[in-house]
Amino acid sequence: MFHSKKSKKKKPLKLERNLVTISDSKSIISEQFRTIRTNITFSVTDEELKTLLVTSSIPGEGKSTNAANIGVVFAQEGKKVLIVDADMRRPTLHHTFRLSNTDGLSNVLIRKQTVQKAIQETAIVGLYVMTSGPLPPNPSELLASKTMEAFIKVVEQEYDLIIFDSPPLLPVTDAQILSHKCNGTLLIVDMNIAKKADVMKAKASLTNSQAKIMGVVLNNSALPGDHYHYQYQ
Repeated sequence: MFHSKKSKKKKPLKLERNLVTISDSKSIISEQFRTIRTNITFSVTDEELKTLLVTSSIPGEGKSTNAANIGVVFAQEGKKVLIVDADMRRPTLHHTFRLSNTDGLSNVLIRKQTVQKAIQETAIVGLYVMTSGPLPPNPSELLASKTMEAFIKVVEQEYDLIIFDSPPLLPVTDAQILSHKCNGTLLIVDMNIAKKADVMKAKASLTNSQAKIMGVVLNNSALPGDHYHYQYQ
């Protein structure tokens, strides 16, 4: 068991607009994230969900925004949640949570930093983040390593849920590698930019890696039967 590093004096929380579950918790979008939380919970009745991969078929579909907000709503439910920025090519979570990216996942995987020192506490009760760390030359190899498997086993002992934000599926193999190591995978699809062929290729790649696809989150989709429209910003 370990405890994440805490600063002596916590600074006031400054949130990016995409953390709508904090900035506007009563909005339609926030309610949709709580619905996603409920659906995830009820989709794993026979086994405990400890590790969840959030990915997309192509860049720009909102996977990191979804990963962050899903982490928030699970923490709001009382879970101890760790979000790991496993996108060691174009990381963004350190911007979202306004955290340092000096030490993170890449440092841990090359054994230059301990797990506990690479995890940062957020101002959201129960929510912790491990940023990507410095960009390595070989992210796929690091994610496929034995060290990555050992890292997952360590954090599974401390957290109720670990959410991995990975690169999109089609450009690189990182998400495929991670999907095989996680209990479940959530595919983010932006209705405005995703092509059906790309989504089908993404699904096929997850199937080939024996991933458990828990569902699809549609961004920029009109809700059927209603006149309003919601977007994830």
